Amino acid sequence: MKSCLVVDDSRVVRKVARRIVEDLGFTCEEAEDGQKAYEQCEQNMPEAILLDWNMPVMNGIDFLHKLREMENGAYPKVVFCTTENDMDHIQRAISGGANEYIMKPFDSEIIETKFKQIGLLES
Repeated sequence: MKSCLVVDDSRVVRKVARRIVEDLGFTCEEAEDGQKAYEQCEQNMPEAILLDWNMPVMNGIDFLHKLREMENGAYPKVVFCTTENDMDHIQRAISGGANEYIMKPFDSEIIETKFKQIGLLES
C-alpha cells in the first residue's frame, strides 16, 4: 500500500486530507510543521506528500528544499496544498521540486485528479 505524509499546521486540514488519501487507498501519517515532516521522512520516506506552505518552525518551501537534498528525497511526489495562489508562489514551488499545486480549500475530487496526473493513481 502506498503511503502519504500530510504536512499542515492545521489539525482540521490534516484530518480532512488524511480521510481523503486513505479513501484513495493510501496509508497516512501527519506532521504539523516542516521539521517534523523532515524527521518522519528520515525514518520512512512516503510515496506522496501533501504540503502546506505557511507553517511554524519550518515552512513548506524550506522543507521541500531539504527533502530534495535527502537520500531518496527525489522519490516522493509532492503536492503543495495552500492558500498561496499567486504565480510567484506557484513558480517557486514547482522550481523547488513540487510535482503539483492545489489551492485550499480542496476536496477529494481535486486530490484524486492531481494524484492521477502525477502518477500516484491509475487513471
